[in-house]
Formats: sequence, structure tokens, C-alpha cells
Amino acid sequence: MTRVAAIDCGTNSIRLLVADLDPATGRFEELDRRMEVVRLGQGVDRTGRLAPEALERTFAACRTYAEVIRSLGATRLRFVATSASRDADNRDEFVRGVKEILGVEPEVVTGDQEAAFSFTGATRELAGSAHAGPWLVVDIGGGSTELVTGDSAVRAARSVDIGCVRLTERHLVRDGAVTDPPTPEQAAAIRADIEAALDEAAEAVPLGEAATLVGLAGSVTTVAAVALGLGTYDPAAIHHARVPLDRVREISDRLLRSTHEERAAIPVMHPGRVDVIAAGALILLAVMERTGAREVVVSEHDILDGIAFSAADPTG
Repeated sequence: MTRVAAIDCGTNSIRLLVADLDPATGRFEELDRRMEVVRLGQGVDRTGRLAPEALERTFAACRTYAEVIRSLGATRLRFVATSASRDADNRDEFVRGVKEILGVEPEVVTGDQEAAFSFTGATRELAGSAHAGPWLVVDIGGGSTELVTGDSAVRAARSVDIGCVRLTERHLVRDGAVTDPPTPEQAAAIRADIEAALDEAAEAVPLGEAATLVGLAGSVTTVAAVALGLGTYDPAAIHHARVPLDRVREISDRLLRSTHEERAAIPVMHPGRVDVIAAGALILLAVMERTGAREVVVSEHDILDGIAFSAADPTG
């Protein structure tokens, strides 16, 4: 068993996992898993740069994570940065700051690498389960969405530039504030962007051929928590829950009709997702409708777990 730390820094959140694991056997013992919403991708779609205040929020979270990693004695650390960092002209400033705090250089991975990590993390424990392969994994992030299919290994993958933060900033922000609730025209504009992105993804990924659709990341797990009627966010209840298409459609419609205050009042809603969850739910709904999936299997294990396994693999 190797004690590893994995950090996934996305457009909306930065997450840490510390675990003891053996990549040869798949044995896995989680020691700490946490998330902070830092909105690193604030304004990147519009400016092409990481904002100073977004960088500072991210560096503050990194300082907290550094203390956790040291206290738990992780011997290997892998830091993976995704969509916002790929898109930013000043990503070197981000890389320098992270290296100063954590002692490792963040790997700004490609969309295909991101998809592979997500697939590994989500499907490693599905082999031999009731959730038959081949699987189509959809990882809905803040700046991008990864769609990847396979069974024992990745067969095809595509990362597309739609995410809950990117689409919210592109279509729902007016005069510095998110429209509450979105107008039908705004919702239609978001849906048009999603459909265009799915057309692009379909050029590489056979979207309708998988036996099981597996959904990852905060937009999906939040929709699942709402669907389950949870009073508090419970990862154990959410992990491998099945959410039917009709329920996803119902929740998506509800979120699009809601104001900020109404969304914030949902017991399982993280404060950092209140303004972006409607766009995230729309992405999930569109993927399910495009693929013909009658339900989505929700996984709490995702890109973060894939990064952890790669950190433990001496050949990785």
C-alpha cells in the first residue's frame, strides 16, 4: 500500500484526496477527501486570463491542503489542473504559485488525459457489478465536459468546452449578476451550445452504444442528491444511485425556474454551485437525451480517484 495525495484543480473547485492504495490489486483506503469552491475559472471564457482574486482563492486552498498532506504523511503527490488552466494566457503564474506552496508542479493536462483519469476513477470498481459495461462516462466540470467510453480500457474520448461555469458566464450573466431565473431565450442559448458540443463529441465517441451511462462531478452528484430527497449531502447514499431520465428532466426544469434564493434553500446545495447548477443540470439532461439513456448511474469516484491511482503506480 502506498499513501498518496491527489489534487484535482478545475474551473469551479479544487479537491484533495489522500488514500492508501495498491494499484496492482485495486485495494483502496480513503483517509481524507475534501473540496473547496475557488472558481479559478472566473472570467476566463471572456478574458482568457486567470483573475488575481481567483488565483489567491486557489492558493489559499493549496496552503490548507499542504498542511493536510504533511499531517497524513503522504509520500507521493500528483496535482492535475484542467480546463481553466488550459485556457489561460497567464497559467505560468498559476504553476509558479502552486509549486511554491506544494513543492510539485501542477500538470496542466489535455482534455483526453482528463477523460482517461475520469474513466479510471469511475469504472475501476464497476467491473463485475450490476452496472454492466461498456460504460459511457460523462464528467461535467466547470469549464469542460469529458465524454469517454470503454470497458476494461478507454476506447474513445473527447473533451468539449461546455461546463457549468463557462455556460453560466457566457449566457446568464448580465451587468455582473446572474439572471434569476434565466429567461427562456437564455436557456435555449445554453442548450444550443450543449447540442453543438455533443455533435463535436459524437465525431469521436459513439454516444449511443454504451450499456451504462455513468455521471461524475458536482453538477451530477447535486442533481442526484436532490432526486434522492436528501436533507444533507451524503456521499454514501449518492454513490452508485440511479437517477431516471424523467427525474433529471424534472429537476433541471425546476432549477431553471428558480431564483438564487430558491436554489440556495435546497438543503444539499453547496453555496459555490447555486449560480451554476442550472447549466450543469442542462448538460446532464442533454447527454441523457442524446444517448437515449433511461437513467444515469452516479459516481462519487471520479477524476480525483484516477489521479490517485496514477500517483501510486511507479510506472505512471
